[in-house]
Amino acid sequence: MITVLVVGAGPTGLTLACDLARRGLSVRIIDRASRFPDSSRGKGLQPRSIEVFDDLGVAEQILQAGTQNVVFRHYERDRVLRDVALYGHLKPAPDVPYLGTLLIPQWAIERVLRARLAEFGVRVELGSELTEFSQDDTAVSATIVSDRGTERVEVDYLVGCDGGKSGIRKSLGVRFEGDTNATQVMLCGDVEVDGLSADAWHQWLGDGHIVLICPLPGTKAWQFQASPIDDSPPSLETFQRIVDERTGQPIRLSNPTWLSTYRINIRVADRLRVGRVFLAGDSAHVHPIAGGLGMNTGIQDAYNLGWKLASASDCLLDTYQEERLPIAEWTLRTSSRSSAAVLSGSRERSAGVDAGMTDDVRQLGLHYRWS
Repeated sequence: MITVLVVGAGPTGLTLACDLARRGLSVRIIDRASRFPDSSRGKGLQPRSIEVFDDLGVAEQILQAGTQNVVFRHYERDRVLRDVALYGHLKPAPDVPYLGTLLIPQWAIERVLRARLAEFGVRVELGSELTEFSQDDTAVSATIVSDRGTERVEVDYLVGCDGGKSGIRKSLGVRFEGDTNATQVMLCGDVEVDGLSADAWHQWLGDGHIVLICPLPGTKAWQFQASPIDDSPPSLETFQRIVDERTGQPIRLSNPTWLSTYRINIRVADRLRVGRVFLAGDSAHVHPIAGGLGMNTGIQDAYNLGWKLASASDCLLDTYQEERLPIAEWTLRTSSRSSAAVLSGSRERSAGVDAGMTDDVRQLGLHYRWS
């Protein structure tokens, strides 16, 4: 039986583990975190990813946990400029069953995937860290450290889904090409909000400033984003001050559960495979947040890799990098353009981004017909 160790239990690692388990492979998935995340983080699931989850048997649960009624409400301080219903003009078809972005907090996606994985008898091993590994032509030897002690395991394949700071990628000596824009910084967080209706994603874009406040379906929480920012740390007080200064509305924030600072990273690995070790998701590419493409590209990495690992065909496994690296590079270009438009704070440019989200961002045009 083929054995695979997946490192990292975010959407990418969980998608891969589910795909491998349903194909009858022996899979372990570990994460060094001591508990499962409860922050919204990536909150936009694109139609191509929903199709992946349909094949994995969890699309219904995913759809129930989110909403596709996405309305952007644009403001100039306390004046509503317009509502943009992104996908209201689209109709389902046999070849396009899922029309637009699903708003869903990332923790909800992970919860559904963990439940599906448990149906195959596999559970995420929290508090378990990969500290070192080596490989030869036949296997990968890995050391896992947890509160149960130190364990040495041997597997057929190792997959790094361990994020943008991937220790696996660094150990492989894979270059992470691109840059971090120190001038493009955004505050992010999950808070409760009084003073706004939950029927829209509220957006203030203008004068070089942005504030985005988005309700998270099925919860009392809203995701808050703002840029540019000063040196103030991410805190409820900072969030509230920005809302007061930029919106001119009696909006009150409370009960923060996640407070963070995000810097724009645009990077891609120069390789996705080194022998029996593979990279997927943020360990292979990191993206600006506009368009919600980063998480989706990782999910689709996993879906591309899963059946190829099950085949254990060396030639077929080579096509993972051949097919997914161009997609990652396309995603970087697309999300960078969208991010630049949003972060410019220009209402006119951002309106163009709204209109374009029905095309590239849905990722329905991606294919490997040239492969």
